[in-house]
Amino acid sequence: MLNNSVKRIIKPLSLLGFVSLSVWLVSISLSSTVNNESQSYIISSENYQLLKEKVKELNVTPSHELAIINAVAANLNQDQLSQLQQTLNVKVTKNHQVELSGGKAWGKRKWQPKSVVNGLIDASVAHNAYNFGDGVTIGFLDTGLDELQGTSTGLGLATDLYGQDKFWGTYDAINNAISNYSNEESGHGTHVASIAGNADYDVYGKVYGVAPNASLVGIKAFDAEGKATYADVIRGIDWALQVKEQINLRVLNMSFSGPVRSHYWDDPLNQAVMKAWQEGVVVVASAGNNGPDPMTIGVPGNVPYIITVGAMTDSYTDGKYDDKLATFSAAGPTVEAFVKPEIVAPGGHLSGLMAFDSQIVQQHPEFHDGGRYFEMSGTSQAAGVVSGVVALMLTQDPSLTPDDVKCRLIDSAHSARTDNGALAYSVFQQGAGMVNVADAINSSASGCANQALDIAQDISGEQHFSGTANINDDGNFYIDGLGEEYVWHVADEAIIDNGYPWEKNMGVDLFIWKNNMDIDLFIWKNAFETDLFIWKNALETDLFIWKNALGTDLFIWKNSVEISTSETIQVNNWVEQQ
Repeated sequence: MLNNSVKRIIKPLSLLGFVSLSVWLVSISLSSTVNNESQSYIISSENYQLLKEKVKELNVTPSHELAIINAVAANLNQDQLSQLQQTLNVKVTKNHQVELSGGKAWGKRKWQPKSVVNGLIDASVAHNAYNFGDGVTIGFLDTGLDELQGTSTGLGLATDLYGQDKFWGTYDAINNAISNYSNEESGHGTHVASIAGNADYDVYGKVYGVAPNASLVGIKAFDAEGKATYADVIRGIDWALQVKEQINLRVLNMSFSGPVRSHYWDDPLNQAVMKAWQEGVVVVASAGNNGPDPMTIGVPGNVPYIITVGAMTDSYTDGKYDDKLATFSAAGPTVEAFVKPEIVAPGGHLSGLMAFDSQIVQQHPEFHDGGRYFEMSGTSQAAGVVSGVVALMLTQDPSLTPDDVKCRLIDSAHSARTDNGALAYSVFQQGAGMVNVADAINSSASGCANQALDIAQDISGEQHFSGTANINDDGNFYIDGLGEEYVWHVADEAIIDNGYPWEKNMGVDLFIWKNNMDIDLFIWKNAFETDLFIWKNALETDLFIWKNALGTDLFIWKNSVEISTSETIQVNNWVEQQ
């Protein structure tokens, strides 16, 4: 148990020095159209050193060396690319753009808003035991971090509740530079980080952050406009793994989501995400703001191993019975038949730190209090809540692995239920339910997450996996081996517009991810070859067609998102406040 006499010494990030960033590789086939204009690609090969030599022979200097996935990013024209492909076996994908987007919003100006998140998720149990996330560093792969002070006590993101420095600075993945301070022009990264780790108090003496003593580090891959590339994001993940032991980086928050362009294992960004999980970092990703339709989970939330977070809202009241799922919250299943998200968290109209001159504030001044606080909705904010919860769990028990953390979050979640005890929302919408700190830190569950998967074989390409979601003739999604309660009647309202209490699962393990025959919600299928999924656009409604491992039955998956290489990853769509 920690107490307020705990003192921590944090060295400035600049003392870490620059970490050399090396190279890694990815996959996709190229268009046959001959175009001699230069374009940025991510290129991989089994022989990395030879790849670098061959690229050098083309008089090309890579823009990024992506050691985490054994790839380089480089600008090549078609002639250069053809030469490289003739001399070396490579896999190539376009270096997709990553981008923020804006939109409309509605709401009221508020001054020094109340702290509400910790009450919704029962964080007081941890805080009363002096567990504030001490000793754990959370990395925010985002638009950077602004070292803002709070408005009432001088605390905020710079120092913890005891006045100790907790800000490690920012790694700029765009320019490959480290600084103790960050000029965060967008505001998005600062807002998400403050939800997880703001040490400021509201006017009622309640702390804002879920884990106010957790150390914070910014990993800036998005510019002022919210734009980035796959290569910048992957380089940021690579850096996080280089320094994780030095700064005890245990949690990596990814509050962005982009279109699914391939299987989860073929996407280069997802490959880097899986590598981070494999190396002991708990990855928390937002589900995305493209809900409420099914199959709207994007990259990297579609990675089966990690924790993907959807959003709920308290409907602007302190009441318990009007909480509901946010209409923008993306839903599963994934293309590979996994249930997502795993969990939901508060994500409606959350107040967080954001400088008055940030771009988001300039676009939506009606949500800024004129001081340091800004109100914003999204699954990005919900992911920040869960990252803070994970920090509390790791402070309570530093020995937990990422799989352990995921297992206990699922085991302890509170599902939304109707008056008759039925699930108010499908598991493809709410996952296990809403995160709950009190039950998460007291959970002793183990071996209930990712047990039938093999991340090492997945990364190496030896085996890949699928889940047990399916779709029936009526277009309703269900889970193989389970009853009517787990059928999502998509033809009905996708989001029930009433409020429901998020209750403990009444002593019944309704959402345990074990391989226990038909009684579990998730029984992962055997590994299958990559050609078992057939992506097809020939049908009238652009359907995904999936062939099972026996090569016989075909299952038709509705495609709620048109696949387009021109679509961009979005840190957070601006959504109407809920």
